[in-house]
Amino acid sequence: MEIKVKFLDKLRLEAKFDDFTVVADQPIRYKGDGSAPGPFDYFLASSALCAAYFVKLYCDTRDIPTENIRLSQNNIVDPENRYQQIFKIQVELPADISEKDRQGILRSIDRCTVKKVVQAGPKFVIEEVENLDADAQSLLTLAPVGEAGTYIAGKDLPLEQTIANMTATLAALGIKIEIASWRNIVPNVWSLHIRDAHSPMCFTNGKGATKESALASALGEYIERLSCNHFYAGQFWGEELANAAFVHDPKERWFKPGPDDALPTEILDEYCLAIYDPDGELRGSHLIDTNSGNAERGICSLPYVRQSDGQVVYFPSNLVENLFVSNGMSAGNTLAEAQVQCLSEIFERAVKREIIERELALPDVPQEVLAKYPHIVAGIQGLEAQGFPVLVKDASLGGQYPLMCVTLMNPKTGGVFASFGAHPRFEVALERSLTELLQGRSFEGLNDLPRPTFASNAVTEPYNFVEHFIDSSGVVSWRFFSAKADHAFVEWDFSRQGVNANAEEAELLFGILKNMGKEAYVAVHDQLGATACRILVPGYSEVYPVEDLIWDNTNKALLFRADVLNIHALSDEQLQALLDRLMDTELDDYGDIATLIGVEFDENTVWGQLTVLELKLLIQLALGQLEEAQELVGAFLQYNDNTVDRGLFYQAMNAVLDVVLDDDMALADYETNFRRMFGNPRMDAVLGSVDGSVRFHGLTPTSIQLEGLDRHQRLIDSYTKLHRARAARWSTSEGL
Repeated sequence: MEIKVKFLDKLRLEAKFDDFTVVADQPIRYKGDGSAPGPFDYFLASSALCAAYFVKLYCDTRDIPTENIRLSQNNIVDPENRYQQIFKIQVELPADISEKDRQGILRSIDRCTVKKVVQAGPKFVIEEVENLDADAQSLLTLAPVGEAGTYIAGKDLPLEQTIANMTATLAALGIKIEIASWRNIVPNVWSLHIRDAHSPMCFTNGKGATKESALASALGEYIERLSCNHFYAGQFWGEELANAAFVHDPKERWFKPGPDDALPTEILDEYCLAIYDPDGELRGSHLIDTNSGNAERGICSLPYVRQSDGQVVYFPSNLVENLFVSNGMSAGNTLAEAQVQCLSEIFERAVKREIIERELALPDVPQEVLAKYPHIVAGIQGLEAQGFPVLVKDASLGGQYPLMCVTLMNPKTGGVFASFGAHPRFEVALERSLTELLQGRSFEGLNDLPRPTFASNAVTEPYNFVEHFIDSSGVVSWRFFSAKADHAFVEWDFSRQGVNANAEEAELLFGILKNMGKEAYVAVHDQLGATACRILVPGYSEVYPVEDLIWDNTNKALLFRADVLNIHALSDEQLQALLDRLMDTELDDYGDIATLIGVEFDENTVWGQLTVLELKLLIQLALGQLEEAQELVGAFLQYNDNTVDRGLFYQAMNAVLDVVLDDDMALADYETNFRRMFGNPRMDAVLGSVDGSVRFHGLTPTSIQLEGLDRHQRLIDSYTKLHRARAARWSTSEGL
């Protein structure tokens, strides 16, 4: 985690990280003002808070109340060496907690991350740099580069060289990558979480049988998402980028809708139009990209090569973002390696969907076959030793597809998790199924798994598949666990050998799609110094329903974005028009405004927690529509999960509106005790919101220029680095 420190007045310091700001001072005896805790005080508190967190985690997973649990920490200083200290953590437990849970709580405290880091003894590296923001030295704590090369199946270069190349690519772009967490809870199963230190909204997870393979996985996923702009999907990139020579890619083209908002003839092809516009309802305005919002410019479209004949077909970036999300993206040491990964991912998700929706029962992998892969068996045994039964299934549907499945059952909660993995090599697909199962998960995290059901409608509901795509947290059918399989087990092998293995495997996988009557379209992205690609298989690899292009398109942001950001400057007439659009459009009242308009607000602000319902409510208050506002205040208090402070603001608002809207009551009779209950600052805001002197309480002013939105500006900074790199490479390749 990158922490930037600013020097304030006197001895006060300000540290910023993620969306948080911490101020430190020194006690008066050390020449400070005592206005904030000192740095060492924060360190001590972090240890106690970390211990308490693990107690809370243990108790929550076992439904143990924590109201009567008390925890304290004291540091005992050695009088002869003040740097030698004992941290004494004491916990007071209620009498009705069992002896087993008492010991479990004490063991949970022992897992405190702060404690373990201190005990291990962190290493400090102190150095001078010319510019903190320009310095892109990798913050990775693992960079295994040596003479020996570790090859794994499917990779065209050793892991050490793969990691070195990808790390160098990111550093050249000016991106600092840090490892936020590692997990290795069973043998031979590693996962980690990496992110941009400057823009932590850009992150990926990696998985593998070793630390090195997991790191290569995370870095590869990071580069693929940079190359395909996935980190920035759905976000507003600002007016400067919206009017740049190119927005998404130097090879993009912009096409104007035809008469009556008709689709331009230059986009898609007949095959795609039959899928995406079967009833002729899709209009040009549906395909304006969310990122630029530049409707005057037209429809931003990206070139893809049709695999059947090599022809270029232009796909609107809006369509790709809305329907395919991150499916079918990959980076690799070579294009063929990336294509194999892309196609494997496409088959994994499509066949998984078929299995789940058809409620198919898969055959078990015989023990004698599993025994060929002892490192995988060791991981499975590690799970079963913790009380989680594991089923290993052949998901190839009779040898048609390169797919495996590992399913975990949790007898404590009745939940299950079906994890799938795909690759032309049986062993790699099996390993991926297991590592995907535990990617980023702890044993406690396995207590949140959904329970299987015999209710077919819950399994086949379209957004159940979306949940499976996002984090495999969707529901599966009890029929999936039948001992009577719908297909026989096949020990399949789609792999090829030799120096051209990946190229041959890619051709084989493309061939499967062709035999299914599917058309594939490929875009190659190599402008950032690495090789990545994206493959679209219309009618097969979409994540969201095609209907979303019309009924739930992300570019609905364009109806609201400018007015919401400029809300403090709108006239009453403009506010009423915005309110009418919010009322008339079928939006989820509890959907967040940040997602709706594609702007990253600080999550700890009112903007960051603002919902559609609360925005309607604030506009009604600003317009003096008190009766209508009162209805929404009630809905807010009943259903909205917001901060305590915001809840109290609307509790006070509700009381004031009850009085103001009742002809038999006078506010003067209640104001004194309202102020005693809610405090003067809050009541000033409430009364001002009711009489119109305070508008949009809690929303700091900004505009379409995004002033004061540091979190979003950091995201734009991240994208701008890519934009500059693409522009420079394009200028060089074109001889400009």
